[in-house]
Amino acid sequence: MTFSDANCFTCQSRRRTEWCVLSEDELGVIDKAKKSRTLGPGEILFHQGDPCGGIHCIENGLIGARKLDADGNSILLGMAYPGDTLGYRFLLSGEDYQASAEALKPSTVCYIDQSAIRFLLEKNPALGLRFLQRAARDLNEAEDRFLQSVTLSVRARFAHLLLVLKKRYEENGVPRKTTEFSMDLPLSRQDMAALIGIRPETMSRTIRQFEEEGIARFSGRRVHVPHTEKLLGALETDNIV
Repeated sequence: MTFSDANCFTCQSRRRTEWCVLSEDELGVIDKAKKSRTLGPGEILFHQGDPCGGIHCIENGLIGARKLDADGNSILLGMAYPGDTLGYRFLLSGEDYQASAEALKPSTVCYIDQSAIRFLLEKNPALGLRFLQRAARDLNEAEDRFLQSVTLSVRARFAHLLLVLKKRYEENGVPRKTTEFSMDLPLSRQDMAALIGIRPETMSRTIRQFEEEGIARFSGRRVHVPHTEKLLGALETDNIV
C-alpha cells in the first residue's frame, strides 16, 4: 500500500458521490482532511471488527466487502466501485466495521476522518440527506439480491452477474461496437458463487453449461461472450441447476 496525491477538486468520481452537494469551501475541508492510499489486489483497507473512525471514498479500482462466517470462511458480500463510499453506516451508527474491505483490483481510496465528516454534516444538511438516500438504495439492493436468490434460477443469477460486470466494464471506458465482448473478471469463481448464493461446485456446473450451450467461454478469469442475446436469454430460463 502506498500513499497518493489525489485531489478532491479534480476527482473524476466526485459527481457520483455524496460530496457533490458541497460548496467549494466545504470541498476544501474534505480535500485538506483526506488521506489517499493506493492498494494492490489482495491488500486490506480495513478488517472486520476494527473501529470505524471515518469514511472511505473510492476514487478508482474495485473493493470487495468480505465477512467471516461461523466456520471462519471469508465470504464476498458485495463490491464497491469508483464513486462508492464505504463505512458511512458504521460511522453514523457508532459501530465497528461489520465486514472487511479488500482491494480486488489496483485501487485508490481516500479516507476522511470522522471529525471532518461531522463538521460538514452540521454545516450542510444536504450531505446528511445524501447519505440517507445512499442507505435507502443500499437497502433496496440488498432486498433485490435476496429476492433473486429465492426466485431466479442459478443460471439466471449467473447471467445477471455477468451482465452487471459487463456494464461496469463498459462504464470504465472500454468500447463495444458489437454484441460480442470479452472481459477479465475481477472475481474468482468462488467469489462469484458467494455473490449469487450458490456453492462453488454449482458454479462449476453452471459454467460448463454456459460453455456447452455457446453462451460464454471461460479461460481462467477471462470470459468471452459471442452473442449478448444468448446471455440475455439465460435470464428467461426456469431451469434450476
